Amino acid sequence: MARKESITINDILNTGFEMAKEEGIRNVTARKVAAKAGCSTQPIFRVYKNMEELWTAVYGKASECFEEFYRSFDKKSKMPFVDLGMAYISFAMKYKNLFMLLFVEDVGVGKPLYEVLNGTEGNVIKEINAAKELGCAKPQDMFMRMWIFIHGAACMSLNGDYDLSMEETGKLLEESYNSFAANL
Repeated sequence: MARKESITINDILNTGFEMAKEEGIRNVTARKVAAKAGCSTQPIFRVYKNMEELWTAVYGKASECFEEFYRSFDKKSKMPFVDLGMAYISFAMKYKNLFMLLFVEDVGVGKPLYEVLNGTEGNVIKEINAAKELGCAKPQDMFMRMWIFIHGAACMSLNGDYDLSMEETGKLLEESYNSFAANL
């Protein structure tokens, strides 16, 4: 009788994802995943051809995590890009290693930042359209200007260099939008 498989693909993926969240993707190695999952490396390589394939699956789960985070984020502002920025900065603060994986590090398994940010629901496109509806003559340029600020703030939070409260951040994003709008 064949031995029952006790470690599933979901077990391996979830272990890899939790390790990426806690330690960063570069610490997701076959030996470390096996040790944490309580198995040998054999089950890992039975379901994944190599570590790059596992990293790709972990990346996909991290991308889904960001999308769910944004979807459930308490949106309060009617001004374009503010809630998106607040969610992005908050995600960086809460999930530093996943943020690094999705938006900073190039580990050869991900999608462009814009695709992850836009998500399956067209988050960026909705914000660009909202800016256009509010009379912004160059909504794509507005996105780029806002994005430079938003991404910079999120990256500053990774090192503890960002000490503004979320309330102050929201006000600063609104002020930035108004300032950029006056010059577009």
